[in-house]
Amino acid sequence: MDPFSSIIIQAIESIKNAVVRIDLVQQKAGKTALAGTGSGFVFSSDGYLFTNAHVIARPGKIKVTLLDGSEMEAEVVGKDEDTDIAILKIYGNGYSVASLGDSSELRIGQFLVAIGNPLGYQHSVSTGVLSGVGRTLRTANGRLIENVLQTDAALNPGNSGGPLIDTAGQVVGINTAIIGGAQGLSFAIDINTAKEVAKHLIRDGKVKKAYLGIMIQEIEIHPRIINYLKRNSNKGILITSVDAGKPGYRSGLLQGDIILGFAGEEITSSAGLFRLLTGERVLKPTVMRVWRRSQVLEMMITPEEKG
Repeated sequence: MDPFSSIIIQAIESIKNAVVRIDLVQQKAGKTALAGTGSGFVFSSDGYLFTNAHVIARPGKIKVTLLDGSEMEAEVVGKDEDTDIAILKIYGNGYSVASLGDSSELRIGQFLVAIGNPLGYQHSVSTGVLSGVGRTLRTANGRLIENVLQTDAALNPGNSGGPLIDTAGQVVGINTAIIGGAQGLSFAIDINTAKEVAKHLIRDGKVKKAYLGIMIQEIEIHPRIINYLKRNSNKGILITSVDAGKPGYRSGLLQGDIILGFAGEEITSSAGLFRLLTGERVLKPTVMRVWRRSQVLEMMITPEEKG
C-alpha cells in the first residue's frame, strides 16, 4: 500500500468509533416514521456530541447509532442556528472521542477527509482539499453562517454534522452544507468557532452574539500595503457584501473594504473578528478600522444582537 493511503487510513481509524449516525424519528398515525438523518461525533467520554442544528430542527426523538450498532436516545443540550451547531448528550461513560484540532493552523490546499452517513450509507468517507477559509455562507432560510471552511470534499444529504478531519485525524470542521447545482463546493463550520459555541451551549443552552450584517472573506493583503500600515500580518478580511439596513450598512461600510481592526485589536482572521463579537458588544458603539482606496478609515459601528 502506498504511504499516502496509509496516512489516510490511520487518520480514519483514529476517529471512526467517535462518528455516529443521527436519526430524527416521529410518530405519525400511530406509526414510527424517519423524519431526517444526519451525522455527528462524540467529543467527550461522557457522551457530548457535535452535530448541525438543522439536522435536529424538526420535532421528534433523536436516535444515535454508534459504529458497533449500539442505539440510544439523545437529548438536546442546546443549539445555535446562527452557526448551525447543536450539542447532544447520550448517557453513559467511556465513549470513544474525536480529537479536536486547531483550525487556525489550516492552509489552503491542505488535504482533508469528511466522514458521515450520506444518504444513509453509514461511515462513508470522502476526500478533498481546503479551498478557502473565513467564508460567510448564506443558508436556504437566509441566515448568514460565519467563519466557514470551503472544501471540495464530496458531501451529500446525511453528511451534515459529521467531522472534517486532517491527515492527523484531528477534527478541523463540522460538515454543514453543499451548494445545490454546484460541483466541488462544500462547507464546514470552523472547529475553533464550534468549540467556542459549545462552551455557551453546555453552560447556558444558548449563545448571545453581536451582529454586523456583512459577508466576509479572508485574504492576503498586498506587501506594499502591509509595509505602509506597518502590520505584523499579511492577513486581512475583505467585505464581500453589506446587508441593507444592518449595522455595517448604517456605519458606511462598503463592499471591497478590508477590515484591519475592531475594538482596538488588529484583525487578521475571521475567527479573530467573531471572537470579539460577543453579547457584550450588542448596542455598544465600537471603532472599526478599514482600508479603502489607499487610505485608512475609522468608522463607528454599533452591533445588533443576532436573532
